[in-house]
Amino acid sequence: MTTLARLAELDDVRSVADEVAPELGVSTAEAARRIGRGVALTARLPTVLTLMRAGRVEAYGARRVLDVTAPLNDDHARRVDELLGERLAADSSASLLPANLARRTRRLVEKVDPEGQTARARAARRNRSFQLRPGEHAMSQFTLDAPANVAAAVKSHVDALANDLRRTDRDGRTLDQLRADVACDLLLGRNPGVSAPRAAASVFLHLPVDTALTMTDDGCELDGYGPVPGPIAREIMSDPNSIWRAVLCDPGTGRPVDLGRTRRRPTAAVRNLVAARDRECCVPWCHRPARRCDFDHDTAWHLGGHTSASNGSAKCDHHHARKDDPGWTIHHEPDTGTTTVTTPSGATHTATPEPVHEPGRLRTRKRRDPACRSTQQPGRQPARPVITALSALTPSGEERAEPAAHRTSRRATHR
Repeated sequence: MTTLARLAELDDVRSVADEVAPELGVSTAEAARRIGRGVALTARLPTVLTLMRAGRVEAYGARRVLDVTAPLNDDHARRVDELLGERLAADSSASLLPANLARRTRRLVEKVDPEGQTARARAARRNRSFQLRPGEHAMSQFTLDAPANVAAAVKSHVDALANDLRRTDRDGRTLDQLRADVACDLLLGRNPGVSAPRAAASVFLHLPVDTALTMTDDGCELDGYGPVPGPIAREIMSDPNSIWRAVLCDPGTGRPVDLGRTRRRPTAAVRNLVAARDRECCVPWCHRPARRCDFDHDTAWHLGGHTSASNGSAKCDHHHARKDDPGWTIHHEPDTGTTTVTTPSGATHTATPEPVHEPGRLRTRKRRDPACRSTQQPGRQPARPVITALSALTPSGEERAEPAAHRTSRRATHR
């Protein structure tokens, strides 16, 4: 990439693309894209370029970072690159897989340019589309560009229908085949033959109470996707077709409180709490949303482990089974979210997910909404005015926010 960037300094990009395209065996358009990526890496992302030269980031991971930072101006892009380098230097064990790298970069883009993030999200929603792409072997692919919360709800709905259908299916279809058949039936207006649970197409939306009250615009995250701008999160939250419920968090750690149980199979409350807390499969390089994962006892039930959020974690089907394979060890610490994985080769990978909200943020926040002021005892949180203000945002007929004197995150379910 750097070689192409140097060539671009000597001549017009189109001329260089025409010249190198036959040498690379690609089209002129693809050659121009590669030149553009080389120029961007050299001028805007020197830290990522250094990581590539050190062999820590490969080309696809760098392209993911380039895609995330592409809408930024040069100053903002270089600032994101600088912050990314600082984060990675502070956590040398951080996974640099492309998906993890892109997610970290997305968070930093939101931090560096929050106003632009909202504008870009609105523009992307206006450009939503649905396309058919012919494939090989008499097959084709649909490409649907939709708002992340809607797409997640569609995926959850199709998954629920396919799982219900699998219980009665006599054709031996795989789950992926059932998903494809169900999706086609729905698009063609046909009944897939089963009904999904009412809350099957749920999407968790985490947001701090001060963001819900429009006091700030940061700290929002869509489960299974990543950070979203505050104004977009409030639109999802206030949609009359959405439901959002309170998840109480420990004010010192920013994590949901534990719900202990003395039964082997977790209750729906414990499953939902673990899904809201972990957000994804706890294995560092797996990003399957926790709501579509298994509840796994960190200390096995037959070894005395109890069934509660403090002894449970979200694991996808694959990694749930993998932990029992010879040579594999997966240790999860629910209090911090830290997971350590040891592979049969002896390699150890440790990662701690970034919290959805910064711990203790409400206690240090100086800005106050007038609606949150009330007469109260010294040292106590103004819980009731906050809940009263939040209740006005709750869709009519749906569940109201629970009183809490703790820092609270919100999750929204979209149908």
